[in-house]
This record gives sequence, structure tokens and C-alpha cells, in this order.
Amino acid sequence: MQHPEAARLSPRQWAVILLIAAVQFINILDFVMVMPMGPDFAKALAIPESHLGYVAGSYTAAACLAGLLGAFFLDRFDRRQALAVALGGLVFGTASGGLATSLESLLLARVVAGAFGGPATSLSFSIIADAIPASHRGRAMGTVMGAFSVASVLGVPAGLLMAEHFTWRAPFFTVAALGVVVGVVAIALLPPMRGHLDRPHATVTARELVSRPLVQLSYLMTAVVMMAGFIVIPNIAAYVQLNLGLPRESLKHAYGVGGVASFFATQVGGRLVDRFGSFRVGTAGTALVVGTVFTAFYLQWSQVPPVAVVLGFAVFMLANGLRNVSYNTLTTRVPEPEVRARFQSLQSAVQHGSAALAAVFSAQLLATAPGGVLVGMPRVAVVSMSLSLLIPVILRVVERRVGAGAPEVSAPLLAPPAEPR
Repeated sequence: MQHPEAARLSPRQWAVILLIAAVQFINILDFVMVMPMGPDFAKALAIPESHLGYVAGSYTAAACLAGLLGAFFLDRFDRRQALAVALGGLVFGTASGGLATSLESLLLARVVAGAFGGPATSLSFSIIADAIPASHRGRAMGTVMGAFSVASVLGVPAGLLMAEHFTWRAPFFTVAALGVVVGVVAIALLPPMRGHLDRPHATVTARELVSRPLVQLSYLMTAVVMMAGFIVIPNIAAYVQLNLGLPRESLKHAYGVGGVASFFATQVGGRLVDRFGSFRVGTAGTALVVGTVFTAFYLQWSQVPPVAVVLGFAVFMLANGLRNVSYNTLTTRVPEPEVRARFQSLQSAVQHGSAALAAVFSAQLLATAPGGVLVGMPRVAVVSMSLSLLIPVILRVVERRVGAGAPEVSAPLLAPPAEPR
């Protein structure tokens, strides 16, 4: 039953949501822009296209390790201060990517970005869960996750355009500069987030948290969702160009249209989750994902019309948006407020570790043929579809167990605005 105080979100809560969405825009843009630019820096740095999964995997592996370490200390600090440190490291790692001169130096830069980008996501989701009651959290998470869509609609095409007219290094430097601006504004305007420090049970250890069956199920769900997506995602840009014949100049249009579809999915999907629950919305998204992966990646096509490639990419992004907002909203209801950053940090480790494993595994399944096309994409599609079929089952179990547990405290944990800074 909806808490009476949760009937509407206050302007202060909306301000927090929008600030965190801006932070996530930079964080996500740093990650998603690398994959579509893969063929560009692969050519410039003499990296085989079949090894692009390692570039994505280096970021996610570092974020995984950072999530494991962050579980031991993130809940001990004001969330705003911790976010400032994470953003600073992310900006440094992003700028370093623009200075790479080889595969090794690029991997090192992506490791630094991932080591700070992972905790930035954990802290962002923790701040949203602290500030927004559960009854409206789907809408809030949809807004924050809409940053992924905006990054795809605006950021990725702009980055690809800069890479065309300048060099592949330009997008890295531009995102780093934007990160400085957004970080300064967000940290200056966010209120102190110390409410979780006053909770009486803040001494729960990471080991005790992970021993809970519901937490284990939540992390299993996260791992399956991430692996189902990231065994495909790092290879899309190379596949549609090398195998489907999409012109390089049309790639930015595909990501732009796909981003619009994803933005629609996260905004509408968040509201649908608040109304119908994560299981129903997530199952619908999963069905769309399976259908798209089968059609676009399992079936073998050649020289597909660009409009068909763009349409298929849009459906894939729409489906992933529905699925992701469903499971992310559900996982925010699993932990208590006092262990939320610890839970989210461990979840970040699971997310990025699973994504890294899937990206590296996809690189093992793929090879570059002498003619320049990727070989082995149907094998990748089979693994993705098999994992996706498990997702509705886990969503259902987690949603039932969350609903059967004690009601979550709906009062936001924002510190009083009058506190001096």
C-alpha cells in the first residue's frame, strides 16, 4: 500500500534525481562511447577487431574489483563526498584514454576509468534509493537510467562525429572536460547524504550481507542479465559494419535512433514498474531481447539495408531498456538503507565482473576472417538467448520475496538543507 507521504515527489527530490542523472550521463557516456569507436581506434592502434572485447572487459573487470573493495568502506562516508572522489578518478581515467598509444596503454586507461566509474554508479543508485520512497523508485530509476539513452542519442553520435572530423582521441578529452563541469555542479548542489550513518545497524559486514539468500538471488539475477547483454553488446558496432555492411557514417544514426528507443523504454518502463511490478515489465523486455538477438545475430545476413539495421538496433535498445529498469528498480528494494552503498557496491562488482566475463568470452567465440568479417556470431547469440530465458524466473522469485519481507522505510534520508557546507 502506498505511503501517504509518497503521493508525489518533492522539488528537492526531483533536484537530486536530475543531478544524479547528469552524473550518470558522464559515467555512462565514458563507457558506451568506447564500443562504437572500436573499429576506429583498432585501426589507429593496430588492434585486431576480434580483440575489442578485451577493451570493454578491462573497464568492467576494474569496476568489479573496485566494487568488491568498496563494499568494505563506502557506507562509512557521506555519499556526496564519496561521489566527488569517484568522479575525479573517472575524469582522470577518461582523459588518459585519449593519450593511449597502444593496446596496453588503452587497457590501462580503461582500468583506471572502471576503478572509479563502478563506485560512482553504486553511489548514484544508493543516493536515489536513500532519497526516493519505494513507491516512486521505478520512475526515479527510469529517469536516472535515461542518462544511458541520452548518452546514446546525443553523446555517442557526437563522439563518432568528432572522431570522423578530428581524431578518435577527441571524444575522450571532451567527455573528461564535461565530467569536470558536471561533477563540480552536482557536488556543489547535492545536499549532504549522511542519514545512513545514523542507522543503528550499520555494522553489518559484507560477509553477513552476502550470506542472505535474498541478496544472493538478487546478485544472481544481476549476473545473468549482464552476461546475456554483454556477450553481444561489445561486438555490435564491428558486426553491423563488417558483416551487415552498415556504412561507417551511418553508425551514429543507429546509436541515435537506438538511444531514443532506450530513453522511451526507461521513462515509460519505470512508470510501468511502479504500476505492474518488475516481473511483468522485465519479462516483456526479455521476450523482445530474445526475438531481436535471434533475428539480428543468430540468423546470417549480408548487406542488410541500413534502415533495417537501424530499426533492429532500436528494438534491441528498447528491449534492454525495459529489462534493465525492471531489475535495477527491484534490486534497490533488497537492502536496508544503512547497508545500501555496500549492497550496491557488491552489485556493481557483480555487474561489471559478469560483463567482463561475457565480453572476454565473446572474444573467444569470435574470430576475424581473412575477408574482414566476424565469424562465430551465431554462437554468441545462442549463449545470450539461453541466459535471457532464465531472467523472468529469477525476477519472479526475487519480486515475491521482496514483497513478503518487511516494508521498507519510505522516509527519505536526505540531510537537512540548512546544514552549512
